[in-house]
Amino acid sequence: MSLPARETDPSAVVERLRVATNAHDINAIVACFAADYRNETPAHPVRNFVGNEQVRRNWTQIVAAIPDVSTEIVASAVSGNMVWVEWEHTGTRRDGTIHLLRGVVVFRVTDGLIASARFFLEPVDDAGVGVDAAVRRQVEGRTAS
Repeated sequence: MSLPARETDPSAVVERLRVATNAHDINAIVACFAADYRNETPAHPVRNFVGNEQVRRNWTQIVAAIPDVSTEIVASAVSGNMVWVEWEHTGTRRDGTIHLLRGVVVFRVTDGLIASARFFLEPVDDAGVGVDAAVRRQVEGRTAS
């Protein structure tokens, strides 16, 4: 018996990732990524990494810490093998605090696998400073709270 052909449509690959994530299926999550997957986090470059084993470590920690984590694709756009996806990740941490991330990930899909991503997903800060104070801190070179 042969295995079914892997879906190569870039948006279908991202949907496969969403389904695997919501099922908390670590093996299925990792199977969405190429072995030499490259993750870039431009706002936090020390977080860049290569390899789907780091994806496994990341999601193993996430699922253990946020047992009800779920993801939603808010919007997406496809151009060739690139998929821009706006995500929302929600859940409750084991200590009862809310987990909420929002942002965009730009995926490059090759041969039915995610080959790379530029990751702009961040924790939601709804208790921080307003826009005026945030801009002031940015132009003054101070870190925002």
